[in-house]
Amino acid sequence: MASSVNPTVRRRRLGQELRRLREAKNMTAEQVAERLLVSQSKISRLENGRRSISQRDVRDLCGVYEVEDERVVDSLMQMAKDSRQQGWWHAFGDIPYSVYIGLETDAESLRVYEPQIIPGLLQTHGYAEAVISGALPESTPADIDKRVTVRTRRQDRIKGDERPLRLWAVIDEGALRRVVGSRQLMVEQLEHLIEQSLLPHVTVQVLPFDMGAHPGISGHYAILEFPDTSDSSVVYIEGVTSDLYLEKAQDVAKYSVMYEHLRAQALNAEQTREFVTRIAKEYREYADGAAGGAGSQG
Repeated sequence: MASSVNPTVRRRRLGQELRRLREAKNMTAEQVAERLLVSQSKISRLENGRRSISQRDVRDLCGVYEVEDERVVDSLMQMAKDSRQQGWWHAFGDIPYSVYIGLETDAESLRVYEPQIIPGLLQTHGYAEAVISGALPESTPADIDKRVTVRTRRQDRIKGDERPLRLWAVIDEGALRRVVGSRQLMVEQLEHLIEQSLLPHVTVQVLPFDMGAHPGISGHYAILEFPDTSDSSVVYIEGVTSDLYLEKAQDVAKYSVMYEHLRAQALNAEQTREFVTRIAKEYREYADGAAGGAGSQG
């Protein structure tokens, strides 16, 4: 369930308001940095919500922007205080994609394109464990278990949440064909995928190989939208050493158009369930045949 005070979202809202105040004074981030004797990158990080902001930072910025209304200052100071509270994910220590989790926790809808693996919110425990183990071969068992637990906790948004996340997933056929863990594990994962696709707030579409080149050929991305209209939509692109968050309207619009093309080219929901069922059957028959063959050698 989403927290009533999501620190990630509060930082974004506060950053947007501070940017608005700066632009109203016709000042650049560089000019503000010079006035406060800090780096320009700090001002940028405060405005894009990627950095925790202190009440002192807010007070100093309000001074530079000559904000005279004490109610405005007090409101911004309270937002700064709220933004420093910890979300549920902080209990698990250092999570590299904690900013994304904060956004996902508060999002109203999520559109994701995944070419390599089943999307995290639709993974079984066994599949998630196998994916993380394979992707991070140097991780300790404890770290893998922590990441799996966090991934499972994130799935609360599409399970019993009173405010369920509207999830739309377009998955490349390659994600279904990639054997993660074992074929038996893939049977369980694909059956789970079909089950989740029947939820009223979840739509799954598969993009078959024979569709050829398509707008998602460059890789995974996700688009998050929020219930509060003051929160701009975000395009999330996961990286190896750092992640990319795009919030400019033109960037979000471009990725949204790309996603509409993906949805149009993919199989519809019912065709997708039939397609996934066939692949699961192939895995099951192979697994049963292998088990029978091994038994006959005894």
